Amino acid sequence: MSSCLFCRIAEGEIPADVVLRNNDVVAFRDVNPQAPVHVLVIPIEHHANVTELSAKAPHLASKLIDAAAAVARSEGLDDQYRLVFNTGADVGQSVFHVHAHVLGGRDFAWPPG
Repeated sequence: MSSCLFCRIAEGEIPADVVLRNNDVVAFRDVNPQAPVHVLVIPIEHHANVTELSAKAPHLASKLIDAAAAVARSEGLDDQYRLVFNTGADVGQSVFHVHAHVLGGRDFAWPPG
């Protein structure tokens, strides 16, 4: 999808601060971080949201979560991080290519939002 921002990042057309890349996923630092560590993890294959991903490519959903855990470890979060998927514009999804936010490095309140 040539018009999708995250597809273009995955293809290397748009530069990003990449922290992990393999055959299935790319992880890069968010340009508007909400925590000291804020990394987005995306599948290279386009899926609009996590619901679509789990329905059409469940094997890729587990690879995305595994990559998010690897990013958290590599960022020194010591298993203390928040993993967020927004699905739909009303809850904050602004790029409609599924992505996980790996957030950490500070205390978080509950409930979020």
